Amino acid sequence: MVSNPLTDPAWVDRIVDAIDRTVSTVRRYTTQPLVTGARGLVFGLLASFGIITMIVLLLLGLTRGAQEALDAFLPRDAAVWSSYFVLAALFTLIGAILMRKRHTDEETE
Repeated sequence: MVSNPLTDPAWVDRIVDAIDRTVSTVRRYTTQPLVTGARGLVFGLLASFGIITMIVLLLLGLTRGAQEALDAFLPRDAAVWSSYFVLAALFTLIGAILMRKRHTDEETE
């Protein structure tokens, strides 16, 4: 039997519950994934900027430290280019080791 909304005391609760369920369902499938993706993008960018900044500062510190260490044994100009040579050789060695380890024996066969 169809009830009259004016005489049924629970009709407001049913309507509000139906609207709430609909809005929650729409939000769960539309807004929530977008918010999660946006947060991941923002935090990922912040982390990558921080890591890149740390790497640049580390390289600057290594270069400056090598120059100061070599300055004790060599003239200033020779210490500068020697530090570049030593760090280049170090990074080339690290790169060669990493390139050698990139494939396992099972992959090459």
